[in-house]
Amino acid sequence: MKPWCSCTVPVLGASPTSTPLTTPEQSKALTRRAFMETVFPQPVADLAALKLKQQAAWSAGDYAVIGTTLQIVGETLCEALDLRAGERVLDVAAGNGNATLAAARRWCDVVSTDYVGALLERGKARASAEGLAVQFEEADAENLPYADASFDVVLSTFGVMFTPNQQRAASELARVCKSGGSIGLANWTPPGFIGELFKLIGRYIPPPTGVKSPSLWGTEERLRELFGERIATLKTERKNFVFRYRAPQHWLDTFRTYYGPVQKAFLAVGAAREEALAADLIRLVQQFNHATDGAMVVPSEYLEVVIRKR
Repeated sequence: MKPWCSCTVPVLGASPTSTPLTTPEQSKALTRRAFMETVFPQPVADLAALKLKQQAAWSAGDYAVIGTTLQIVGETLCEALDLRAGERVLDVAAGNGNATLAAARRWCDVVSTDYVGALLERGKARASAEGLAVQFEEADAENLPYADASFDVVLSTFGVMFTPNQQRAASELARVCKSGGSIGLANWTPPGFIGELFKLIGRYIPPPTGVKSPSLWGTEERLRELFGERIATLKTERKNFVFRYRAPQHWLDTFRTYYGPVQKAFLAVGAAREEALAADLIRLVQQFNHATDGAMVVPSEYLEVVIRKR
């Protein structure tokens, strides 16, 4: 991660010929706005421009360094869905392919999608290393390029929850899923470690009024609002993913370098508040940390979701 400085900051998603910003204040304002559009996005008229900024943010660093540690979530979700060999499965906002690989290992016919091409390449390399046949395609979760009722199962682990237009994304998941098929999700919950992480960052950079937090996807109430009458049955289970790092500082260094929301938060607050943000993040880790030997063992609650579509 580059340190904050008074040099020109490029617009996320813009071309290198964009007009440069000449003051630290302008640069800070721009980075702050880019952060808010990544973590607390909202539907706007120019969604194409917003998505370009989000793509640039999630392409920063190498999210797969963190993403691959979450593999167990994809495996347990596929077990909860009781996948059958030969089923046609779509993984939406698949990232580096955790749920994709889990479904492919169960001999499903898998299509893996994301709008960040670099992450799809990481998933493709992982599938190739295991000899798994998976179709990888760039696609927007809010505008999936598939016909109605194309898939037996639709998946998303810690992915679709970050879409700008939550209702549109939910409608797309339901649209491409067959009647009687399943939608499987894994979403961070508001009271869990990652949910609290977003709240903490929000205290430094408050989200715009009316913007819905991604972690609301981790509540049954919001899921019923989003999917409505398309739900035949809804089964949810609160689970924990355990973040394991050498020490709290090791976790912070890793997330600050590779995890888009944290990386952009540090850029947004600027040099004057970096130390305070870092200290608060370490304190948050300490509140959740089960380790007593200097290591970090932090459970983060998420909601495992299985929807049977009407």
